[in-house]
Amino acid sequence: MKTVIKKITAFAFLALVLVSFKRYEETASYKCLIQMINYKGEGAYLVVSLMNAERDYEETLYVQGKDKEWYSEITEWWKFYGKRRPDIDAISGATISGGERTISVLKIPVDKIDKGYSIRFETAVEDQEYYTNDIQFELTTENLKKKMEGKGFIRYIRMLPQ
Repeated sequence: MKTVIKKITAFAFLALVLVSFKRYEETASYKCLIQMINYKGEGAYLVVSLMNAERDYEETLYVQGKDKEWYSEITEWWKFYGKRRPDIDAISGATISGGERTISVLKIPVDKIDKGYSIRFETAVEDQEYYTNDIQFELTTENLKKKMEGKGFIRYIRMLPQ
């Protein structure tokens, strides 16, 4: 009986290790440089999301700005996040202001690359504009190597594999 329990315990431990290793292998880390345009006013709240092939929100990859009371100002994302309010590991510190740049690390699920998914950058500034698609691009191996120009508060982003 003790041998059976030891074998079951060993098998359960091995299964746990393999599941943990698989989860570790499922994402790739990319440094993401975000350069903002020159503008006057408050710092921008910025959300980076993984969008599925139907262009629906799949996962929040990064949030720039800790003050949760303003998250509802990023209206399209809030429709997704606000209903469920899952914990977000990728929340950064303060907002980012005009002319500034920041570097963050995005953990991108490897099984979503080259599969019709996209990455969306949304920005909002208090008493100014909200850009749903400040930058949105198809999540492809090739696009992850390119500099992407913004349409709103973001001048450009550049992704660098870790």
